[in-house]
Amino acid sequence: QVQLVESGGGLVQAGGSLRLSCTVSGSVFSINTVGWYRQAPGKQRELVAHITSYGSTVYADSVKGRFTISRDNVKKTVYLQMNSLKAEDTAVYYCWFASVWGKGTLVTVSS
Repeated sequence: QVQLVESGGGLVQAGGSLRLSCTVSGSVFSINTVGWYRQAPGKQRELVAHITSYGSTVYADSVKGRFTISRDNVKKTVYLQMNSLKAEDTAVYYCWFASVWGKGTLVTVSS
């Protein structure tokens, strides 16, 4: 029943910005934690950021100060604003909600 639709990935030069979006349907969005994960080639999938129903956030140390997670409970959408991108941010980014994963969107940062 739960469906996640992601958008916003692409190719960007180091120092640039991207904003990822994930819209959730088929569930009550506002009461659950939602987050972003990423997986780079040859590496394990890792947490990027989480945001709770009441707005509490957690970030991976590698993205603190550069990325911002936010949510719109009316639109049932979570965003990841990525600034000051680095080559090491290159990965497939996945939206996660209520144990369901999105298909992922590729972010490529050229150095």
